[in-house]
Amino acid sequence: MLMEKGNEGRGVALLLGFLAFFALAFGGEDDGVSVWPMPKSESHGSQTLSLSKDFKLTTRGSNYPDGSGLLKEAFWRMVDVVQVNHIVDGRVPSSMVLAGLNVAISSADDVLNFGVDESYKLDVPALGGLIYANVEAQTVYGALHALETFSQLCHFNFDERIVELHSAPWSIFDEPRFPYRGLLIDTSRHYLPLPVMKVVIDSMTYSKLNVLHWHIVDEQSFPLEIPSFPRLWVGSYSYSERYTVANALEIVQYAQRRGINVLAEIDVPGHSHSWGVGYPDLWPSSDCNQPLDVSKEFTFEVIEGILSDFSKIFNFKFVHLGGDEVNTSCWSDTPHVKEWLNKHGMTESDGYKYFVLRAQKIAISHGYEVINWEETFDNFGKQLSPETVVHNWLGDGVAEKVVAMGLRCIVSNQDKWYLDHLDATWEGFYMNEPLTNITIPEQQKRVIGGEVCMWGEQIDASDIEQTIWPRAAAAAERLWTPIEKLASDPTLVTGRLARFRCLLNQRGIAAAPLAGPGRAPPVGPGSCLKQ
Repeated sequence: MLMEKGNEGRGVALLLGFLAFFALAFGGEDDGVSVWPMPKSESHGSQTLSLSKDFKLTTRGSNYPDGSGLLKEAFWRMVDVVQVNHIVDGRVPSSMVLAGLNVAISSADDVLNFGVDESYKLDVPALGGLIYANVEAQTVYGALHALETFSQLCHFNFDERIVELHSAPWSIFDEPRFPYRGLLIDTSRHYLPLPVMKVVIDSMTYSKLNVLHWHIVDEQSFPLEIPSFPRLWVGSYSYSERYTVANALEIVQYAQRRGINVLAEIDVPGHSHSWGVGYPDLWPSSDCNQPLDVSKEFTFEVIEGILSDFSKIFNFKFVHLGGDEVNTSCWSDTPHVKEWLNKHGMTESDGYKYFVLRAQKIAISHGYEVINWEETFDNFGKQLSPETVVHNWLGDGVAEKVVAMGLRCIVSNQDKWYLDHLDATWEGFYMNEPLTNITIPEQQKRVIGGEVCMWGEQIDASDIEQTIWPRAAAAAERLWTPIEKLASDPTLVTGRLARFRCLLNQRGIAAAPLAGPGRAPPVGPGSCLKQ
């Protein structure tokens, strides 16, 4: 088939990228480990086990009662993805049969607090007769990660029509490098229906990401119901492109049962045009409608109401208050706001600081610790609450300044970890190191993790999955795997990431090919493993 006129250059570029990928796709890896992200430590053998058709979950030696069924649900989800919708109707051999998985959890508590122990130990013996694999974990959330790792050791045998586990015996000990491993989604630039959000959450578990940063509102739309101020969602795109409180609770609970916390964001004082559609008093004027009016108590009453309502829905330790890209000229251009600033001896910059710090105090009063985009640090530094987490996005060198000042940091530098940058390659995602130039151990601990950002201006429900994956997985390994086990050259992990991308496709996740930037399509016929 001939290329359309005008696309020849792009086609040639993609083809060259594909050829380079093909040459490297299976080079450099000789350890036989296909798990993604790479575990902290592992050893394995060369034997093959067959999974019993009556594969069981047992909990001998466990202190976890599983009263909510969280573990049992996760086990059956794991069985489902292992079978990959195939009919398992072959004859299982009488020897070397894996009869089930025994999960022993030390803690009876299943509250998903930030920093919860996510470690696990997975042992799969290779002895004769009926065999049980064993998981030991401090918490149920470590056990969920163990189930995911176990699922990646299993393969469907098309000749025998049974599920097998290769390279036994296995002994794996694993734990995350960073406690915060996030993915941002943006429901203001384009509305994302609940089923789409749930698919994104499911896909996050496959690479052990654990925070869904929900950038709910922005200047374009305000889709969330706020009972304290019910006209706010008049600023949604349409009557049907909205989330009720029940919808938001559903997403939070769905995510938490999969070991994922939901970080809610309202971005103030900028990015706020949509707020005033329902409440025009929030605008400095009808002609100058953002940032929010700093001079009115009503503005802070609304923020108080939102965060009060948030506290009944979003029970994560943190809330994100934005604070980025604030153009304060609107305040000086609006007589009553300018008069208020003058009365209080404030410049526009002072007003910006006043707004950020007052919003922080409101959030803290509701039990939250606050995350702000890095402009707040650049402008106010130590005047921020000492509990502030600074969210880096503009570029390199910020994290080292933040932690040196004693604050915590999340890394999302846009040149490497912004998924809407379609020219950003998975190799760049993999090699982006959050601790660059941070060598003092106490300061390293203040980098609590990182986040890849799926801004929504040019994505919606139709293409979000292939824009996120597989590049987000490259960052996920950087955030999970010990630095000494990360590859110094991304070409060394190309084959393993290609297999993981195919695994995502098999599980119903529309992950794009590795060959090519962003969400590039396949360049032609061929195996999933070679795209």
